[in-house]
Amino acid sequence: MQAKAEARYIRTSPQKARLVVDLIRGVKAGEAIHILRAANKRIAPAVEKVLRSAIANAENRSNGVDVDRLVVTEAYVNEGPRMKRIRPAPMGRAFRYQRRMAHIVVKVGDKE
Repeated sequence: MQAKAEARYIRTSPQKARLVVDLIRGVKAGEAIHILRAANKRIAPAVEKVLRSAIANAENRSNGVDVDRLVVTEAYVNEGPRMKRIRPAPMGRAFRYQRRMAHIVVKVGDKE
């Protein structure tokens, strides 16, 4: 049995979000929540919210699921759309930069 949760259009770069998501991949769900609570990254609460949502989806999907035995089977971050912005530069010029977004996906299931 597997359940999935996804958060889309999160305002952080995928590279930064992957640092946090890599910490919880393959770990028990309860332990993953403790890891995310201790992680000193701005994106950690958003990843924790997605993880809790995946656990809740697993409970709603099947009544016989044991929450203590759930494991984070898959966790990855995809790149979302980029917002193009312009920053003033010297001598009347303009520099373009991009604000990146991320899609965070977490799947939990029984270890089989």
